[in-house]
Amino acid sequence: MSGDTRHLGALLLEEGLLTADQLEAAVDSQQESGLPLGQVLIEQGIVTEAQLVRALGEQIGVPFIDLGEVGVDPAAVAVVPDYLIRRYTLLPVAFDEGRLVVAMADPANVLAVDDLRAVSGYEILPRVATRSELEEAIRRQATFEESVSDLAELAAEENDSEDLDGLSVAAEDAPVVKLVNTIITRAVNDRASDIHLEPGESELRIRFRIDGVLHDVMSAPRSIANAVVSRIKIMAELNIAERRVPQDGRISLRVANRPIDLRAATLPGIFGEKVVLRILDKSTGVASLGELGFREYNLTRYESAYTKPYGAILVTGPTGSGKTTTLYSTLDILNRPEVNVITVEDPVEYRLPGITQVQVNRKAGLFFATALKSILRADPDIILIGEVRDSETAQIAVESALTGHLVLTTLHTNDAPSSIGRLLDMGVEPFLVGSSIDAVLAQRLARRLCERCKTSYTAEKAALQPLGWKEEWGFDVTLYRAEGCGACSQTGYKGRLSINEVMLVNEQIQHLIVERASADSISKAAIEEGMISLRDDGLEKVRAGLTSVQEILRVIA
Repeated sequence: MSGDTRHLGALLLEEGLLTADQLEAAVDSQQESGLPLGQVLIEQGIVTEAQLVRALGEQIGVPFIDLGEVGVDPAAVAVVPDYLIRRYTLLPVAFDEGRLVVAMADPANVLAVDDLRAVSGYEILPRVATRSELEEAIRRQATFEESVSDLAELAAEENDSEDLDGLSVAAEDAPVVKLVNTIITRAVNDRASDIHLEPGESELRIRFRIDGVLHDVMSAPRSIANAVVSRIKIMAELNIAERRVPQDGRISLRVANRPIDLRAATLPGIFGEKVVLRILDKSTGVASLGELGFREYNLTRYESAYTKPYGAILVTGPTGSGKTTTLYSTLDILNRPEVNVITVEDPVEYRLPGITQVQVNRKAGLFFATALKSILRADPDIILIGEVRDSETAQIAVESALTGHLVLTTLHTNDAPSSIGRLLDMGVEPFLVGSSIDAVLAQRLARRLCERCKTSYTAEKAALQPLGWKEEWGFDVTLYRAEGCGACSQTGYKGRLSINEVMLVNEQIQHLIVERASADSISKAAIEEGMISLRDDGLEKVRAGLTSVQEILRVIA
């Protein structure tokens, strides 16, 4: 047995990864084949490549990194040229307090570390990874790696904030273009709804909103922040010279052959402009109400309202609660050749075939109220108003519902009963509200538990009672909690579902509206009429194993 073989065999024995008999048999095979002992052990299935590399890493004092579990930061990849990555089989994966973390097949290669330090300008933190995982990760990054060596030069020099010509050139530079495209591609693949690019004092922080929650995904050197922001401004046809006031625009592109729209908004901050990109995937189409998470009982109640030929339906909830998505799903059902459907929105998020959609244009003086007056002269059957924001819009919406139109709109209120008070506060007469409103749908979006990793547990009565758990549901029930796995990016959740309450306006509620009764009185009457509250609908979905108690408590006060 050679010295290297004895050393490796003793190390694996010490780690408990094989037995003495297995080692002896492997050494015999190794002597016959002439292959390295490690390769023989892997081929015989005694140890995995990851186990072998992890053990070797511990022996030389270099931590092991699993590239299958750790995300690769494109900004880190960008500071090392392609030829070094392939020559030494390594991959930069992240920044750590100003140092560059690099996964290497051979972290003991001092020459490679010296070359990395010289080219990137960063101190290097080596990590050991399996060669097969490194080669696969390098292949995945291949589309981004062309010409990325130039980004090291770009990152090394602080961009002059007044040099607009230079900034425009930097924004069109291949590395910056590729970095922005990679961020967008990764966000779409991760099912993100928003991308946040936030310049800080020392770095450009990049976060994705996935299933309603923000996650840190990568960071880049502060010095390239202006070039990245300018690149996005150019894509959105915004003014790169103007940094003192907010701007907004739209970007249309294709990601993996899918049509994607991005709404870009900039906001001046003390360290530079923050950019938020809202992602609208036009290829996904409009989901059905059942797919959104409506239970059969609430779906039947809501259907009884939107199938009427006239009247108003309000969808309420805070920003990001899926109100517009629900209205689009409703319009998808109502859109037939024999009806004229017109919408007025700010902005138009999804383009729906067969429907006339009007975009609010404040610069041109086209507001919700002014657009609505024109829409009513265009012989509509169904009108969608993106949001009731002022008394004039509220008045026209209510009057339209009373004159034979089906009106769908949204309000920002916490529950269904309190939306009545909001309309009254806007100056709409109580008798008009009571006569025009057919239904109010309040909703929230809760994250769905990941089906691959959710874990069951037995909930105790003491924990359930404070939640408003009903006696008829029983106690000591089996519920599920979030765990986290590779399929859900370690969050324990994948996708979202709607939590809702549907208040149908009957004669008793109409009387309460006319009397300007409190929201509590209206809520009590609605529950007697058959409304299931937001909290109860959420707990029903907890019982069904769709989401967790913690998630319901997060989204419903």
